[in-house]
Amino acid sequence: MTKKMMRLGLSMRGLGYHPAAWRHPDVPVNGASEIEHYHTVARHAERGKIDMIFFADGAGVRAKDTPKGSLARLGQYITDIEPTVLLASISAVTTHLGLVTTASTAYNEPYNLARRFAGLDLMSHGRAGWNIVASWSNEEAKNFGLEQVRDYGERYERAAECAEAVTGLWDSWEDGAFVLDKESGIFFDESRMHRLNFEGKHFKVRGPLNARPSEQGRPIVVQAGNSPAGRDIGAKLAEVIYTASNTIEDALTYYADMRERLAKFGRPPDALRVMPGFRTYIGRTREEAQEKFEMLQDLIDPVVGLSFLADTFGDLSGLPLDEPIPADFKPAGDREGISGWADRLIARSRQDGKTIRELYLEQAGQASSNYIGTAADIADIMEDWFHKEACDGFNLTVPHLPGGAADVSDLLVPELQRRGLFRTEYEGRTLRENLGLPPHRNRYTGADRVREASIA
Repeated sequence: MTKKMMRLGLSMRGLGYHPAAWRHPDVPVNGASEIEHYHTVARHAERGKIDMIFFADGAGVRAKDTPKGSLARLGQYITDIEPTVLLASISAVTTHLGLVTTASTAYNEPYNLARRFAGLDLMSHGRAGWNIVASWSNEEAKNFGLEQVRDYGERYERAAECAEAVTGLWDSWEDGAFVLDKESGIFFDESRMHRLNFEGKHFKVRGPLNARPSEQGRPIVVQAGNSPAGRDIGAKLAEVIYTASNTIEDALTYYADMRERLAKFGRPPDALRVMPGFRTYIGRTREEAQEKFEMLQDLIDPVVGLSFLADTFGDLSGLPLDEPIPADFKPAGDREGISGWADRLIARSRQDGKTIRELYLEQAGQASSNYIGTAADIADIMEDWFHKEACDGFNLTVPHLPGGAADVSDLLVPELQRRGLFRTEYEGRTLRENLGLPPHRNRYTGADRVREASIA
């Protein structure tokens, strides 16, 4: 029996996941808009035999400007390169690395999505993946003629329909459809071309798709999010789940839930890879790893730090940063949905004697979800989660790029390989092969061929 291997993704959001990443001395300040930066990150990832890079994306500037001036200091999240264009370029400088990006079901038509990702899959010889999101930001909605996002139920109803239509379009052509016989003059077998004729509440799509299948049959489907509706979309259609679990207990609960949902949709356990986000600060010593974390923390502008408290408390910029939140403080504005969290955070900060500065450093640096240490320290945690079946692998959300990607390939991956947890060479050329997923089966192949045989 082949030993089960850990799967690894590298999330390459602009310049990294720490809010001060763009101020790091080793980070190219305009890298998020320069293709050479992304090529460098991708090459680090492929050198480490990483399964895939994952590009989070949004159709607008989503950050709020509270306190005033914080948006102008979060430069790394403001502009980047449209991800399918970006990944098409990366496909030309890599040979095995999977190429996955987000595209919203809220602001795209299924046919355009299906064609765009099928094109990327063909260009990369079977390494593309689509991350399904329903979009939550009002800032994005306003770019598409809406004043605010659709309500939860409608967003996920639309997302489910869109995903059904896209995956259906990808099955437009069965295996063997393209005869390409110059002598007979037959380019394709009409009996193996299928019109989808999808009709739902939100979309009506005829098909077929004017793009042929790649070596992996169709792009990998990824679903990101923890909502019940999102989990159902993932269990029904996805092959990879990108989730957020800060503790192994959370991860175990999530993993078990997804296995139950898979069974509900009649899918086998090996049809899905669950890969929670995992933030690493890796050093050759624990002291070096801690220094890497503290260096970035020291680069957080106070106005940016306060923006991480704004949703909970409102604008705190008028209060002394090196004193606790005053006992008589009352957050301004609408506190519905966050008042309990705000009260608990205030109570805990007073109990611990935390100042406002300490609070924002804790929130901005995501102290509760960081893993800081040597490669062996980090691998111990990952191995524990993996062997206890809390996940199938991890999506590494490194704090800054390209340095964080280099640390993964130079320090973490060799330690995982030494333990026999991670590959030393890619298993195949396609993303599906490298994730250890079963081959894609076109929805039309079995039934139609059996029917034709019986008629004959």
